[in-house]
Amino acid sequence: MTEDRLVLVVTEENDVTADMVITHLNRRGVPVVRLNPADIGPGLTVTARFGDSPTTVSGRVGTSSRTADLERVRAVYWRRPVWPGFEHLQDSDARFAAAQVRYGFGGTLYALCDCLWVNHPLGNAAADYKPAQLALAHRMGLVVPPTLVTNDLDEARAFIREHGRVIHKTLRWTPYERDGIGLTGWAEQVRAEELDETVRVAPHLFQARVDKVTDIRVLVVGRRVFAVRIDSGLLDWRKDYSALTYSVVALPDKLMKTLLAYLRHLGLVSGSFDLALDRDGDFHWLELNPNGQWGWLEEKTGLDMAAAFADLLTRGEVDDSAR
Repeated sequence: MTEDRLVLVVTEENDVTADMVITHLNRRGVPVVRLNPADIGPGLTVTARFGDSPTTVSGRVGTSSRTADLERVRAVYWRRPVWPGFEHLQDSDARFAAAQVRYGFGGTLYALCDCLWVNHPLGNAAADYKPAQLALAHRMGLVVPPTLVTNDLDEARAFIREHGRVIHKTLRWTPYERDGIGLTGWAEQVRAEELDETVRVAPHLFQARVDKVTDIRVLVVGRRVFAVRIDSGLLDWRKDYSALTYSVVALPDKLMKTLLAYLRHLGLVSGSFDLALDRDGDFHWLELNPNGQWGWLEEKTGLDMAAAFADLLTRGEVDDSAR
């Protein structure tokens, strides 16, 4: 790896978490080019050639201030990019243009194979299906709460009656409004008699409630593992950040190795795991967010998470000696 190879940071315009990592990269003297697909046009250009050079892909992407030669990319930090909507175009034209950006600009970046991805967006997408996460967690020996995915009303009611305390969680977060008011789907306890025929419209996730004493958020960066205990007394701690207290904890060695192996199986180098700790000291699997937020945890705990990302991106490879 030559010193002039750069890091590409792909994210939205206002991303404080990405700023934290870029600050550390700047201190290391690592060249950084930051871009957002929504800026396509005069503010973002792409030129890529295939089949006529020694490298898999050659060319460049350019912003209003910087240019990145694709052959020089040592690592790509794929954070929270925004894709253009082309609201100024008619619907058909907007859909066409948006597809060309995703498959042209996005596809060009996805073709970069001689660099480290944190994480590759196609890997993130494949890892983001909760049923597949649950099955993999079970195969790897993690404790998975009894879970049902169904749009069968009778099955859902029977599952709730069998397990007593059951929660409902969305299978995928999506923007949602009712009467112009934005709503978020939290994990909520549900009773059999609350369910009606609308369950049949789409699959729902029902899960036996863990008798937890606290939540654990685990961030993996390469082979470094950061575990934070989040105390709240809430079923879903995301509902009220002002009610949270944080403390750094150490995970059992076997659990830590399993989480690392979980990401390796998915081809990811980073991810945020949510676990629940019960009264007997057992850890229960909840979910993986392959591209989860973590900036506020560094602020609350002082853990050097941003520096760990910067180290990983600077190396351009995973350090298997680190943990």
